[in-house]
Amino acid sequence: MNIFLKEYLSVLKLEKNLSENTIQSYRNDITCFLNFLEEDNITDPDEIKQNNIVAFFKSLKDTGLTSRSASRYHSAIKGFFKYLFVSKYIKESPIEKVSPPKLSKNLPSVLSVNEIEMILSKPDVNDKLGLRDKATLELLYACGIRVSELINLKISSLFFSEEVIRVFGKGSKERIVPIGSSAVKWINEYLSKSRPLLEKKMKSENYLFLNTRGTKLSRMSIWKIVDKYVKEAGIKSDVHPHTFRHSFATHLLEGGADLRAVQEMLGHSDISTTQIYTHIDREYIKQMHKDFHPRG
Repeated sequence: MNIFLKEYLSVLKLEKNLSENTIQSYRNDITCFLNFLEEDNITDPDEIKQNNIVAFFKSLKDTGLTSRSASRYHSAIKGFFKYLFVSKYIKESPIEKVSPPKLSKNLPSVLSVNEIEMILSKPDVNDKLGLRDKATLELLYACGIRVSELINLKISSLFFSEEVIRVFGKGSKERIVPIGSSAVKWINEYLSKSRPLLEKKMKSENYLFLNTRGTKLSRMSIWKIVDKYVKEAGIKSDVHPHTFRHSFATHLLEGGADLRAVQEMLGHSDISTTQIYTHIDREYIKQMHKDFHPRG
């Protein structure tokens, strides 16, 4: 069945314009499902029944996979079956009556404003890489952009006179995001003092943030940068690049920002995704009441 998978992934890339990371995720999840079917000697899409799919998800649960990861598998496999059905490779989709795993409502971790300040104060701005890291962290928090958006950001997408940047999000959707004066200041410092020392004319293209080889930073580089300064700041909680995005949204809503405006800045297609941050805000308020009210 790998020929069907290959065909489906080509459609996702060429017609849906999905990123390489997303396509790789689909490939991994669906391949895992197909390998499971092969163990039962199922090699034809029309042979796949509802009970095979139920058995696959039971096997995932038995391995200790989280409900969120299982839900991702369900979404990937459902999309694959939809393609097979539309392409008339199968008469009906066997996954339609298989409910997706119920997600536990775990709220994303958020840094306090003070913790953000502690992290942002750690890079050595007198060092070329330290200055780059400072600008990177400032931008992560100022705009709440995803790591994939950050590493692909180009100088041509900076419009500092208007205090905005242009970001290409999931599915190459373009959006304009405001950027504060602090991030503008440090990015300008980086552009004038650090980036020229990192730039390699034939390699750097127009990417904003560069590594020592003169090419754009990788996703792993951003993880390492965040991890380094979180440890230096003495913060013990589990912090990753996406925590800056969670904190950006939560701090805006705590400050009274409109939910729709935050949705636009984050690039969420569905406002229900943004609403999770109102839950964080609510939990924070409840905790404050509990901690400080005489009868809390």
